[in-house]
Amino acid sequence: MIAKETAKKILGDLPLTAELYWLLRQNSEPPVGGYHLDNLEKYLPQWLEQAQAVKTDAQEPKRVLVFCVLRYWLEHTLITSLALAALGHDVTLTYLPYAHWKKHINRFDSRRQDMYVKSVVEQVKPFIGIESLLDAPQARILPAELAAQMPAAAFRDTQYSLLREDIDPESVLYYLRQERNEIHARRMLAYMQKQRPDVVVVPNGSILEFGITYRVARYLGIPVNTYEFGEQDSRMWLAQNDDVMRQDTSALWAARGKTPLTTIEKERIEKLFASRQGANLWQNFARQWQDAPKVGGSAVRRDLGLDSRPLVLIPANVLGDSLTLGRHLFSESMTEWMTRTIKFFGQHPEAQLVIRVHPGERVGWGLSVYDILLERFKEFPENVRVLPADSTINTYDLVDAADFGLVFTTTTGMEMALIGKPVIVSGQTHYRGKGFTLDADSWDGFFELLEKVLQNPRVYYLSEEQVELAWRYAYRFFFEYPQPYPWRVPNIWKSVENWSIERVFSPEGIERFGNTFRYLVGDPIDWSLSRLEDESANE
Repeated sequence: MIAKETAKKILGDLPLTAELYWLLRQNSEPPVGGYHLDNLEKYLPQWLEQAQAVKTDAQEPKRVLVFCVLRYWLEHTLITSLALAALGHDVTLTYLPYAHWKKHINRFDSRRQDMYVKSVVEQVKPFIGIESLLDAPQARILPAELAAQMPAAAFRDTQYSLLREDIDPESVLYYLRQERNEIHARRMLAYMQKQRPDVVVVPNGSILEFGITYRVARYLGIPVNTYEFGEQDSRMWLAQNDDVMRQDTSALWAARGKTPLTTIEKERIEKLFASRQGANLWQNFARQWQDAPKVGGSAVRRDLGLDSRPLVLIPANVLGDSLTLGRHLFSESMTEWMTRTIKFFGQHPEAQLVIRVHPGERVGWGLSVYDILLERFKEFPENVRVLPADSTINTYDLVDAADFGLVFTTTTGMEMALIGKPVIVSGQTHYRGKGFTLDADSWDGFFELLEKVLQNPRVYYLSEEQVELAWRYAYRFFFEYPQPYPWRVPNIWKSVENWSIERVFSPEGIERFGNTFRYLVGDPIDWSLSRLEDESANE
Protein backbone atom coordinates (compact mmCIF):
# COMPACT_ATOMS: atom_id res chain seq x y z
CA MET A 1 0.00 0.00 0.00
CA ILE A 2 2.84 2.40 0.90
CA ALA A 3 4.60 1.60 -2.38
CA LYS A 4 1.37 2.29 -4.29
CA GLU A 5 0.89 5.67 -2.62
CA THR A 6 4.54 6.55 -3.24
CA ALA A 7 4.14 5.68 -6.91
CA LYS A 8 1.01 7.86 -7.13
CA LYS A 9 2.88 10.74 -5.54
CA ILE A 10 5.67 10.46 -8.11
CA LEU A 11 3.34 9.95 -11.07
CA GLY A 12 1.05 12.75 -9.95
CA ASP A 13 3.68 15.35 -10.82
CA LEU A 14 4.57 13.88 -14.22
CA PRO A 15 2.71 15.35 -17.21
CA LEU A 16 -0.05 13.23 -18.79
CA THR A 17 0.50 10.15 -16.59
CA ALA A 18 -2.85 10.39 -14.80
CA GLU A 19 -4.66 11.34 -17.98
CA LEU A 20 -3.23 8.39 -19.94
CA TYR A 21 -4.01 6.02 -17.09
CA TRP A 22 -7.60 7.25 -17.02
CA LEU A 23 -8.00 6.87 -20.77
CA LEU A 24 -6.48 3.38 -20.87
CA ARG A 25 -7.59 1.83 -17.58
CA GLN A 26 -10.29 3.87 -15.92
CA ASN A 27 -13.13 2.80 -18.20
CA SER A 28 -14.89 6.19 -17.83
CA GLU A 29 -15.21 5.75 -14.07
CA PRO A 30 -13.89 8.01 -11.29
CA PRO A 31 -10.98 6.71 -9.19
CA VAL A 32 -11.57 5.03 -5.85
CA GLY A 33 -12.34 7.80 -3.38
CA GLY A 34 -13.74 10.08 -6.07
CA TYR A 35 -17.38 10.74 -6.79
CA HIS A 36 -19.82 9.58 -9.44
CA LEU A 37 -21.94 11.91 -11.56
CA ASP A 38 -24.50 9.37 -12.73
CA ASN A 39 -27.50 11.66 -12.24
CA LEU A 40 -25.72 14.54 -13.91
CA GLU A 41 -24.90 12.36 -16.93
CA LYS A 42 -28.59 11.50 -17.13
CA TYR A 43 -29.96 15.04 -16.84
CA LEU A 44 -27.29 17.23 -18.40
CA PRO A 45 -28.22 16.66 -22.07
CA GLN A 46 -31.83 17.60 -21.23
CA TRP A 47 -30.72 20.67 -19.30
CA LEU A 48 -28.52 21.84 -22.16
CA GLU A 49 -31.20 21.26 -24.80
CA GLN A 50 -33.82 23.14 -22.78
CA ALA A 51 -31.45 26.01 -21.95
CA GLN A 52 -30.57 26.42 -25.62
CA ALA A 53 -34.26 26.37 -26.55
CA VAL A 54 -35.26 29.14 -24.14
CA LYS A 55 -32.18 31.35 -24.51
CA THR A 56 -32.88 35.08 -24.68
CA ASP A 57 -30.72 38.16 -24.99
CA ALA A 58 -30.10 40.12 -21.79
CA GLN A 59 -30.54 43.90 -21.92
CA GLU A 60 -27.32 44.23 -19.93
CA PRO A 61 -25.38 40.97 -20.35
CA LYS A 62 -22.77 40.33 -17.69
CA ARG A 63 -19.65 38.21 -17.51
CA VAL A 64 -20.47 35.89 -14.63
CA LEU A 65 -17.91 33.73 -12.83
CA VAL A 66 -19.35 30.82 -10.82
CA PHE A 67 -17.23 28.65 -8.53
CA CYS A 68 -17.88 25.31 -6.86
CA VAL A 69 -16.23 22.31 -5.23
CA LEU A 70 -17.76 18.94 -4.16
CA ARG A 71 -20.24 16.86 -6.13
CA TYR A 72 -23.56 18.30 -4.97
CA TRP A 73 -22.43 21.86 -5.53
CA LEU A 74 -21.13 20.98 -9.00
CA GLU A 75 -24.58 19.64 -9.85
CA HIS A 76 -26.31 22.73 -8.51
CA THR A 77 -23.99 25.35 -9.97
CA LEU A 78 -24.18 23.65 -13.38
CA ILE A 79 -27.94 24.00 -13.70
CA THR A 80 -27.73 27.52 -12.25
CA SER A 81 -25.01 28.46 -14.75
CA LEU A 82 -27.07 27.10 -17.64
CA ALA A 83 -30.06 29.17 -16.49
CA LEU A 84 -27.98 32.35 -16.24
CA ALA A 85 -26.58 31.71 -19.72
CA ALA A 86 -30.10 31.15 -21.03
CA LEU A 87 -30.90 34.63 -19.71
CA GLY A 88 -28.20 36.01 -22.00
CA HIS A 89 -25.20 36.25 -19.68
CA ASP A 90 -21.66 35.12 -20.48
CA VAL A 91 -21.14 32.47 -17.79
CA THR A 92 -18.02 30.55 -16.82
CA LEU A 93 -18.27 27.81 -14.22
CA THR A 94 -14.99 27.04 -12.49
CA TYR A 95 -14.56 24.05 -10.21
CA LEU A 96 -12.17 21.88 -8.25
CA PRO A 97 -12.70 18.12 -8.68
CA TYR A 98 -12.13 17.24 -5.02
CA ALA A 99 -14.44 14.69 -3.44
CA HIS A 100 -13.35 15.57 0.12
CA TRP A 101 -12.51 18.75 1.96
CA LYS A 102 -10.83 17.23 5.04
CA LYS A 103 -8.76 14.45 3.48
CA HIS A 104 -5.54 14.77 1.53
CA ILE A 105 -5.93 13.64 -2.09
CA ASN A 106 -2.81 12.79 -4.07
CA ARG A 107 -2.41 14.60 -7.38
CA PHE A 108 -2.51 11.40 -9.41
CA ASP A 109 -6.04 10.61 -8.19
CA SER A 110 -7.08 14.27 -8.35
CA ARG A 111 -6.07 14.46 -11.99
CA ARG A 112 -7.92 11.23 -12.78
CA GLN A 113 -11.02 12.55 -11.04
CA ASP A 114 -10.66 15.74 -13.03
CA MET A 115 -10.56 13.77 -16.28
CA TYR A 116 -13.75 11.99 -15.24
CA VAL A 117 -15.55 15.24 -14.37
CA LYS A 118 -14.47 16.81 -17.67
CA SER A 119 -15.79 13.81 -19.60
CA VAL A 120 -19.24 14.48 -18.12
CA VAL A 121 -19.48 18.28 -18.11
CA GLU A 122 -17.61 19.48 -21.19
CA GLN A 123 -20.65 18.86 -23.38
CA VAL A 124 -22.05 22.19 -22.13
CA LYS A 125 -19.39 24.11 -24.03
CA PRO A 126 -19.66 26.59 -25.67
CA PHE A 127 -23.07 27.43 -24.20
CA ILE A 128 -21.21 28.14 -20.97
CA GLY A 129 -17.52 28.12 -20.23
CA ILE A 130 -16.40 25.42 -17.83
CA GLU A 131 -12.90 25.26 -16.42
CA SER A 132 -11.11 23.13 -13.86
CA LEU A 133 -8.86 25.10 -11.52
CA LEU A 134 -6.83 22.05 -10.49
CA ASP A 135 -3.79 23.15 -12.51
CA ALA A 136 -4.71 26.80 -13.00
CA PRO A 137 -1.89 29.37 -12.78
CA GLN A 138 -1.29 30.83 -9.34
CA ALA A 139 -0.32 34.31 -8.23
CA ARG A 140 3.27 34.23 -7.01
CA ILE A 141 2.42 35.72 -3.62
CA LEU A 142 -0.71 36.72 -1.76
CA PRO A 143 -1.19 40.39 -0.89
CA ALA A 144 -0.78 41.00 2.84
CA GLU A 145 -4.49 41.70 3.29
CA LEU A 146 -5.44 38.29 1.89
CA ALA A 147 -2.56 36.43 3.50
CA ALA A 148 -3.64 37.74 6.90
CA GLN A 149 -7.04 36.06 6.46
CA MET A 150 -5.69 32.57 5.78
CA PRO A 151 -5.02 31.40 9.38
CA ALA A 152 -8.53 32.33 10.52
CA ALA A 153 -10.02 30.66 7.44
CA ALA A 154 -8.10 27.43 8.14
CA PHE A 155 -9.14 27.57 11.80
CA ARG A 156 -12.82 27.97 10.90
CA ASP A 157 -12.62 25.21 8.28
CA THR A 158 -11.09 22.87 10.86
CA GLN A 159 -13.86 23.72 13.32
CA TYR A 160 -16.43 22.98 10.63
CA SER A 161 -14.70 19.74 9.64
CA LEU A 162 -14.58 18.41 13.21
CA LEU A 163 -17.85 20.01 14.38
CA ARG A 164 -16.16 21.45 17.42
CA GLU A 165 -14.80 24.86 18.30
CA ASP A 166 -11.72 23.99 20.36
CA ILE A 167 -9.37 22.65 17.71
CA ASP A 168 -5.61 22.16 17.50
CA PRO A 169 -3.98 24.70 15.13
CA GLU A 170 -0.99 22.35 14.94
CA SER A 171 -3.08 19.44 13.63
CA VAL A 172 -2.66 17.77 10.25
CA LEU A 173 -6.18 18.84 9.28
CA TYR A 174 -5.47 22.48 10.09
CA TYR A 175 -2.35 22.46 7.91
CA LEU A 176 -4.25 20.71 5.12
CA ARG A 177 -6.94 23.40 5.14
CA GLN A 178 -4.36 26.17 5.34
CA GLU A 179 -2.44 24.74 2.37
CA ARG A 180 -5.53 24.23 0.22
CA ASN A 181 -6.92 27.66 1.08
CA GLU A 182 -3.67 29.46 0.25
CA ILE A 183 -3.26 27.62 -3.04
CA HIS A 184 -6.87 28.37 -3.96
CA ALA A 185 -6.49 32.03 -3.01
CA ARG A 186 -3.49 32.34 -5.32
CA ARG A 187 -5.36 30.55 -8.12
CA MET A 188 -8.44 32.69 -7.77
CA LEU A 189 -6.41 35.88 -7.48
CA ALA A 190 -4.59 35.13 -10.75
CA TYR A 191 -7.80 34.03 -12.47
CA MET A 192 -9.93 37.00 -11.44
CA GLN A 193 -7.18 39.52 -12.16
CA LYS A 194 -6.91 38.14 -15.70
CA GLN A 195 -10.61 37.61 -16.44
CA ARG A 196 -12.11 40.49 -14.40
CA PRO A 197 -15.69 39.16 -14.36
CA ASP A 198 -18.54 41.59 -13.77
CA VAL A 199 -19.87 39.47 -10.92
CA VAL A 200 -18.86 36.34 -8.98
CA VAL A 201 -21.46 33.81 -7.77
CA VAL A 202 -20.44 31.32 -5.10
CA PRO A 203 -22.35 29.06 -2.69
CA ASN A 204 -22.00 29.67 1.06
CA GLY A 205 -19.14 32.17 1.08
CA SER A 206 -18.11 31.31 4.62
CA ILE A 207 -16.15 28.06 4.63
CA LEU A 208 -13.64 26.06 2.58
CA GLU A 209 -12.72 27.20 -0.94
CA PHE A 210 -16.14 28.89 -1.17
CA GLY A 211 -15.10 31.34 1.53
CA ILE A 212 -11.71 31.93 -0.08
CA THR A 213 -13.34 32.72 -3.44
CA TYR A 214 -15.61 35.21 -1.70
CA ARG A 215 -12.68 36.89 0.04
CA VAL A 216 -10.58 37.18 -3.12
CA ALA A 217 -13.48 38.80 -4.99
CA ARG A 218 -14.03 41.25 -2.13
CA TYR A 219 -10.30 42.08 -2.08
CA LEU A 220 -10.36 42.83 -5.82
CA GLY A 221 -13.53 44.89 -5.52
CA ILE A 222 -15.48 42.56 -7.83
CA PRO A 223 -19.18 42.26 -6.92
CA VAL A 224 -19.79 38.84 -5.37
CA ASN A 225 -23.06 37.18 -4.46
CA THR A 226 -23.27 34.23 -2.06
CA TYR A 227 -26.17 31.86 -1.52
CA GLU A 228 -27.23 28.94 0.66
CA PHE A 229 -30.31 26.92 1.53
CA GLY A 230 -32.30 26.68 4.73
CA GLU A 231 -35.36 24.69 5.65
CA GLN A 232 -37.61 25.62 2.76
CA ASP A 233 -38.03 24.05 -0.66
CA SER A 234 -37.99 26.47 -3.60
CA ARG A 235 -36.16 29.11 -1.51
CA MET A 236 -32.60 30.29 -1.14
CA TRP A 237 -30.80 32.72 1.13
CA LEU A 238 -28.98 35.27 -1.01
CA ALA A 239 -26.52 38.00 -0.05
CA GLN A 240 -24.88 40.61 -2.24
CA ASN A 241 -21.28 41.53 -1.40
CA ASP A 242 -21.73 39.74 1.90
CA ASP A 243 -21.32 36.31 3.45
CA VAL A 244 -24.86 34.90 3.29
CA MET A 245 -24.28 32.81 6.41
CA ARG A 246 -24.21 36.07 8.40
CA GLN A 247 -27.92 36.40 7.54
CA ASP A 248 -27.84 40.18 7.57
CA THR A 249 -31.51 41.19 7.53
CA SER A 250 -30.90 44.89 8.17
CA ALA A 251 -31.89 46.03 4.65
CA LEU A 252 -35.06 43.91 4.75
CA TRP A 253 -35.94 45.21 8.20
CA ALA A 254 -35.33 48.81 7.13
CA ALA A 255 -37.68 48.33 4.18
CA ARG A 256 -40.40 46.24 5.84
CA GLY A 257 -39.93 46.51 9.60
CA LYS A 258 -42.43 49.30 10.13
CA THR A 259 -45.14 47.67 8.04
CA PRO A 260 -47.66 45.85 10.28
CA LEU A 261 -48.61 42.30 9.38
CA THR A 262 -51.82 41.78 7.48
CA THR A 263 -54.36 39.31 8.81
CA ILE A 264 -53.24 36.71 6.26
CA GLU A 265 -49.58 37.22 7.14
CA LYS A 266 -50.29 36.90 10.86
CA GLU A 267 -52.22 33.68 10.29
CA ARG A 268 -49.39 32.31 8.16
CA ILE A 269 -46.65 32.87 10.75
CA GLU A 270 -48.89 31.57 13.54
CA LYS A 271 -49.48 28.35 11.58
CA LEU A 272 -45.76 27.96 10.97
CA PHE A 273 -44.95 28.47 14.64
CA ALA A 274 -47.64 26.00 15.66
CA SER A 275 -46.22 23.39 13.31
CA ARG A 276 -42.70 23.88 14.69
CA GLN A 277 -44.02 23.52 18.22
CA GLY A 278 -45.97 20.39 17.38
CA ALA A 279 -43.14 18.58 15.56
CA ASN A 280 -44.95 18.76 12.23
CA LEU A 281 -43.85 19.69 8.71
CA TRP A 282 -45.68 22.64 7.18
CA GLN A 283 -46.03 23.69 3.56
CA ASN A 284 -42.60 23.92 1.89
CA PHE A 285 -40.55 23.58 5.10
CA ALA A 286 -38.57 20.40 4.52
CA ARG A 287 -36.82 20.04 7.87
CA GLN A 288 -38.36 18.71 11.07
CA TRP A 289 -36.10 19.18 14.06
CA GLN A 290 -38.53 17.99 16.75
CA ASP A 291 -39.65 14.37 16.93
CA ALA A 292 -41.70 14.46 20.11
CA PRO A 293 -45.10 16.18 20.28
CA LYS A 294 -45.74 18.78 22.96
CA VAL A 295 -46.91 17.62 26.38
CA GLY A 296 -46.80 20.97 28.19
CA GLY A 297 -44.36 22.90 30.33
CA SER A 298 -45.66 21.56 33.64
CA ALA A 299 -45.20 17.95 32.52
CA VAL A 300 -41.64 18.67 31.42
CA ARG A 301 -40.78 20.28 34.75
CA ARG A 302 -42.08 17.16 36.48
CA ASP A 303 -40.29 14.75 34.14
CA LEU A 304 -36.95 16.54 34.63
CA GLY A 305 -37.34 16.82 38.37
CA LEU A 306 -37.40 20.61 38.29
CA ASP A 307 -38.91 22.61 41.13
CA SER A 308 -40.40 26.07 41.49
CA ARG A 309 -37.12 27.96 41.29
CA PRO A 310 -36.74 30.24 38.23
CA LEU A 311 -35.94 28.17 35.16
CA VAL A 312 -33.60 29.39 32.42
CA LEU A 313 -33.32 27.69 29.03
CA ILE A 314 -30.31 27.58 26.70
CA PRO A 315 -31.31 26.14 23.31
CA ALA A 316 -27.92 25.34 21.79
CA ASN A 317 -26.90 25.81 18.18
CA VAL A 318 -25.61 22.97 16.02
CA LEU A 319 -21.93 22.83 16.86
CA GLY A 320 -19.66 23.59 13.91
CA ASP A 321 -22.47 24.89 11.69
CA SER A 322 -21.34 27.79 9.50
CA LEU A 323 -24.30 29.72 10.92
CA THR A 324 -22.61 29.45 14.33
CA LEU A 325 -18.87 29.65 13.70
CA GLY A 326 -17.35 33.09 14.15
CA ARG A 327 -20.52 34.55 15.66
CA HIS A 328 -18.98 35.22 19.07
CA LEU A 329 -18.86 38.78 20.38
CA PHE A 330 -17.16 38.57 23.75
CA SER A 331 -16.66 34.85 24.31
CA GLU A 332 -14.08 32.81 22.45
CA SER A 333 -16.82 30.47 21.23
CA MET A 334 -20.31 29.20 21.94
CA THR A 335 -18.78 26.35 23.96
CA GLU A 336 -16.89 28.76 26.21
CA TRP A 337 -20.05 30.84 26.66
CA MET A 338 -22.02 27.80 27.80
CA THR A 339 -19.18 26.60 30.03
CA ARG A 340 -18.98 29.88 31.92
CA THR A 341 -22.77 30.06 32.14
CA ILE A 342 -22.91 26.59 33.74
CA LYS A 343 -20.29 27.69 36.27
CA PHE A 344 -22.38 30.78 37.02
CA PHE A 345 -25.43 28.64 37.81
CA GLY A 346 -23.27 26.36 39.93
CA GLN A 347 -22.74 29.38 42.15
CA HIS A 348 -26.41 30.41 42.04
CA PRO A 349 -28.48 27.54 43.46
CA GLU A 350 -31.52 29.84 43.67
CA ALA A 351 -32.16 29.21 39.95
CA GLN A 352 -32.20 26.29 37.50
CA LEU A 353 -30.68 25.92 34.04
CA VAL A 354 -31.62 23.54 31.23
CA ILE A 355 -29.40 23.26 28.16
CA ARG A 356 -31.16 21.64 25.23
CA VAL A 357 -28.58 20.33 22.75
CA HIS A 358 -29.83 20.93 19.22
CA PRO A 359 -31.70 17.92 17.77
CA GLY A 360 -29.93 18.59 14.47
CA GLU A 361 -26.72 17.19 15.95
CA ARG A 362 -28.17 13.72 15.44
CA VAL A 363 -27.25 13.98 11.77
CA GLY A 364 -23.76 15.41 12.32
CA TRP A 365 -20.43 13.62 12.18
CA GLY A 366 -18.52 14.98 15.19
CA LEU A 367 -18.77 15.24 18.94
CA SER A 368 -21.98 16.66 20.35
CA VAL A 369 -22.19 19.73 22.57
CA TYR A 370 -23.31 17.26 25.23
CA ASP A 371 -20.08 15.25 24.93
CA ILE A 372 -17.90 18.36 24.96
CA LEU A 373 -19.60 19.76 28.06
CA LEU A 374 -19.17 16.39 29.79
CA GLU A 375 -15.45 16.57 28.97
CA ARG A 376 -15.28 19.86 30.84
CA PHE A 377 -17.48 19.09 33.85
CA LYS A 378 -17.63 15.32 34.36
CA GLU A 379 -20.63 16.11 36.57
CA PHE A 380 -23.00 19.03 36.20
CA PRO A 381 -24.17 21.16 39.14
CA GLU A 382 -27.34 20.01 40.93
CA ASN A 383 -29.41 22.79 39.35
CA VAL A 384 -28.21 22.23 35.78
CA ARG A 385 -29.70 19.76 33.29
CA VAL A 386 -28.08 19.10 29.90
CA LEU A 387 -30.35 17.26 27.47
CA PRO A 388 -28.61 15.41 24.61
CA ALA A 389 -29.55 15.77 20.95
CA ASP A 390 -31.61 12.57 21.00
CA SER A 391 -33.68 13.61 24.01
CA THR A 392 -37.38 12.88 23.50
CA ILE A 393 -38.36 16.15 25.15
CA ASN A 394 -39.85 18.74 22.80
CA THR A 395 -37.83 21.96 22.87
CA TYR A 396 -41.00 24.05 22.83
CA ASP A 397 -42.21 22.43 26.05
CA LEU A 398 -38.98 23.73 27.56
CA VAL A 399 -39.74 27.15 26.06
CA ASP A 400 -43.14 27.09 27.78
CA ALA A 401 -41.65 25.94 31.08
CA ALA A 402 -38.77 28.45 31.13
CA ASP A 403 -38.96 31.89 32.70
CA PHE A 404 -36.51 33.27 30.15
CA GLY A 405 -33.90 32.21 27.63
CA LEU A 406 -30.19 32.59 26.96
CA VAL A 407 -29.14 32.18 23.35
CA PHE A 408 -26.05 32.36 21.19
CA THR A 409 -27.56 32.66 17.71
CA THR A 410 -30.34 30.05 17.50
CA THR A 411 -33.70 31.02 16.01
CA THR A 412 -35.37 29.56 19.12
CA GLY A 413 -34.54 32.82 20.89
CA MET A 414 -36.67 34.71 18.41
CA GLU A 415 -39.46 32.18 18.90
CA MET A 416 -39.34 32.66 22.69
CA ALA A 417 -39.94 36.35 22.10
CA LEU A 418 -43.09 35.46 20.16
CA ILE A 419 -44.72 34.34 23.42
CA GLY A 420 -43.33 37.27 25.39
CA LYS A 421 -40.43 35.51 27.11
CA PRO A 422 -37.32 37.64 27.71
CA VAL A 423 -34.22 36.48 25.85
CA ILE A 424 -30.60 37.48 26.47
CA VAL A 425 -28.62 37.27 23.22
CA SER A 426 -24.85 36.72 23.40
CA GLY A 427 -23.87 36.08 19.77
CA GLN A 428 -24.15 37.82 16.41
CA THR A 429 -27.55 36.63 15.30
CA HIS A 430 -29.80 38.18 12.68
CA TYR A 431 -32.54 39.16 15.15
CA ARG A 432 -30.20 40.86 17.60
CA GLY A 433 -30.92 44.57 18.01
CA LYS A 434 -34.37 44.41 16.43
CA GLY A 435 -36.16 45.69 19.54
CA PHE A 436 -37.39 42.54 21.29
CA THR A 437 -34.23 41.02 22.85
CA LEU A 438 -31.79 41.87 25.65
CA ASP A 439 -28.40 42.08 23.99
CA ALA A 440 -25.13 41.43 25.83
CA ASP A 441 -21.91 43.00 24.54
CA SER A 442 -19.40 41.86 27.17
CA TRP A 443 -18.94 39.26 29.90
CA ASP A 444 -19.68 41.87 32.56
CA GLY A 445 -22.77 43.01 30.69
CA PHE A 446 -23.96 39.44 30.19
CA PHE A 447 -23.68 38.42 33.85
CA GLU A 448 -25.16 41.73 34.98
CA LEU A 449 -28.19 41.19 32.73
CA LEU A 450 -28.49 37.57 33.88
CA GLU A 451 -28.50 38.52 37.55
CA LYS A 452 -31.06 41.29 37.00
CA VAL A 453 -33.49 39.10 35.09
CA LEU A 454 -33.09 36.23 37.59
CA GLN A 455 -34.22 38.50 40.42
CA ASN A 456 -37.63 38.98 38.82
CA PRO A 457 -38.08 37.51 35.31
CA ARG A 458 -41.64 38.81 34.92
CA VAL A 459 -40.43 42.41 35.08
CA TYR A 460 -38.62 41.70 31.82
CA TYR A 461 -41.49 39.99 30.00
CA LEU A 462 -42.03 41.65 26.65
CA SER A 463 -44.62 44.36 26.17
CA GLU A 464 -47.44 43.93 23.66
CA GLU A 465 -45.58 46.22 21.29
CA GLN A 466 -42.40 44.14 21.56
CA VAL A 467 -44.29 40.89 21.01
CA GLU A 468 -45.97 42.34 17.93
CA LEU A 469 -42.53 43.44 16.72
CA ALA A 470 -41.19 39.91 17.22
CA TRP A 471 -44.05 38.42 15.20
CA ARG A 472 -43.48 40.96 12.45
CA TYR A 473 -39.79 40.20 12.34
CA ALA A 474 -40.36 36.43 12.36
CA TYR A 475 -42.64 36.73 9.36
CA ARG A 476 -40.14 38.87 7.45
CA PHE A 477 -37.33 36.44 8.26
CA PHE A 478 -39.10 33.20 7.40
CA PHE A 479 -41.14 34.40 4.43
CA GLU A 480 -39.44 37.46 2.93
CA TYR A 481 -35.73 37.02 3.59
CA PRO A 482 -35.47 33.79 1.50
CA GLN A 483 -35.66 34.38 -2.24
CA PRO A 484 -37.77 32.12 -4.49
CA TYR A 485 -35.51 29.65 -6.30
CA PRO A 486 -36.41 26.43 -8.11
CA TRP A 487 -33.47 24.14 -7.28
CA ARG A 488 -32.39 23.30 -3.76
CA VAL A 489 -29.40 21.55 -2.22
CA PRO A 490 -29.94 18.93 -0.87
CA ASN A 491 -32.43 16.87 -2.90
CA ILE A 492 -31.68 18.71 -6.11
CA TRP A 493 -33.00 15.87 -8.25
CA LYS A 494 -36.42 16.07 -6.66
CA SER A 495 -36.59 19.81 -7.33
CA VAL A 496 -35.32 19.34 -10.90
CA GLU A 497 -38.13 16.91 -11.60
CA ASN A 498 -40.60 19.52 -10.35
CA TRP A 499 -38.93 22.51 -11.99
CA SER A 500 -37.32 21.71 -15.33
CA ILE A 501 -35.43 24.53 -17.05
CA GLU A 502 -38.28 24.64 -19.55
CA ARG A 503 -40.83 25.21 -16.77
CA VAL A 504 -38.60 27.73 -14.98
CA PHE A 505 -38.51 29.79 -18.18
CA SER A 506 -42.26 29.61 -18.71
CA PRO A 507 -44.33 32.70 -17.80
CA GLU A 508 -45.19 30.98 -14.49
CA GLY A 509 -41.53 30.34 -13.67
CA ILE A 510 -40.22 33.74 -14.75
CA GLU A 511 -42.89 35.49 -12.68
CA ARG A 512 -41.89 33.43 -9.66
CA PHE A 513 -38.09 33.22 -9.99
CA GLY A 514 -37.12 35.96 -12.43
CA ASN A 515 -36.19 38.52 -9.79
CA THR A 516 -33.91 36.06 -8.01
CA PHE A 517 -31.96 35.32 -11.19
CA ARG A 518 -31.49 39.06 -11.64
CA TYR A 519 -30.34 39.40 -8.03
CA LEU A 520 -27.86 36.56 -8.55
CA VAL A 521 -26.04 38.53 -11.24
CA GLY A 522 -26.03 41.74 -9.24
CA ASP A 523 -29.28 43.66 -9.70
CA PRO A 524 -29.99 45.21 -6.28
CA ILE A 525 -32.42 43.19 -4.17
CA ASP A 526 -35.75 44.94 -3.80
CA TRP A 527 -36.63 44.18 -0.18
CA SER A 528 -39.86 46.17 -0.42
CA LEU A 529 -41.56 43.30 -2.26
CA SER A 530 -44.00 41.12 -0.35
CA ARG A 531 -43.68 37.36 -0.84
CA LEU A 532 -47.35 36.70 -0.04
CA GLU A 533 -48.51 35.75 -3.54
CA ASP A 534 -45.52 33.49 -4.02
CA GLU A 535 -46.13 31.77 -0.70
CA SER A 536 -49.77 31.22 -1.57
CA ALA A 537 -48.67 29.08 -4.51
CA ASN A 538 -47.36 26.50 -2.04
CA GLU A 539 -50.61 25.99 -0.19
